[in-house]
Amino acid sequence: MQQLSDHALPTATVSAPLALASTDVTLSVVVPLYNEELVIGAMYDRLTKALKGCVDSYEIVMVNDGSRDKTVQLALDICRKDKAVKLINFSRNFGHQIAITAGMDRTRGKCIVVIDADLQDPPEVIAEMLEKWRQGYHVVYGVRAHRKGESWFKKITAKMFYRLLRRMTAVQIPVDTGDFRLIDRRVLDQLYRMREQARFVRGMVSWVGFKQGEVQFVREERFAGETKYPFKKMLKFAIDGVLSFSQVPLKLASAFGLLAAGVSFLAMVYGLVQKAFYPETVVPGWASTFSAVLFLGGVQLICLGILGEYVGRIYEEVKRRPLYVVQDEVNFE
Repeated sequence: MQQLSDHALPTATVSAPLALASTDVTLSVVVPLYNEELVIGAMYDRLTKALKGCVDSYEIVMVNDGSRDKTVQLALDICRKDKAVKLINFSRNFGHQIAITAGMDRTRGKCIVVIDADLQDPPEVIAEMLEKWRQGYHVVYGVRAHRKGESWFKKITAKMFYRLLRRMTAVQIPVDTGDFRLIDRRVLDQLYRMREQARFVRGMVSWVGFKQGEVQFVREERFAGETKYPFKKMLKFAIDGVLSFSQVPLKLASAFGLLAAGVSFLAMVYGLVQKAFYPETVVPGWASTFSAVLFLGGVQLICLGILGEYVGRIYEEVKRRPLYVVQDEVNFE
């Protein structure tokens, strides 16, 4: 990748927050970027306009998550003309949740806001979040009262997922929310200590606790470009959310085993009764055996798959690799 600028700082592998800087900035805004060349200019203009109207000092920390278009060059142009904008450039794509984490690691604000670059989450709502924060709330999350420009399938599956997740976990993760939220420095200090690989940031923020409130807003259509969360990524994200905060799948594996044992026992009783009282109806064959083997084999594979998901996450954690690698930084002191 081309060198960012003369101001870019060579940065080593990052596995923990690089610095817990003094909170001399009121608000830090973290913006993850992945192939956002069509929206980054409009995002910057609208975001800065909203921030200037509601806070005295701010910084914008953009995190380029391995973009393959002109996002980096456009972000550099913004950084050159506005020193309040900072850029973290990953060495490759590490994922949306990791990009959010990297941005939070390097913020200096007394509170931070996470917002995507696509302008679906209106920057103007930040003013309402700040007002809640000044009232004493430590976390203020945005609740999507209405979602424009999304298919019925995505709306229904998202609604079902959040409610199912809430029932499966002991953590009260708010429904109909995303990563668009304000987080107080006290909460952020606790998030610094949570360095798991499979990250579900909105769940982690709920797990930390503190006083949490909400503001409702209408989620707009994407300003330009394509969604960075197609069905495959959404499914993986949902699985990460469930497995990171719930042991219910493991309990389901036990339930499947008990169900299989129960069905097998009933089949055995049925066979014995038939053999004892109706021997003429018993016809040697493979159908019953074949069905039983398929049923038991299917249950066993499901249980092994669930166990494998958890074991895989243990494997990733024990390797203790860094969450991300930074190639360059711009405008950091």
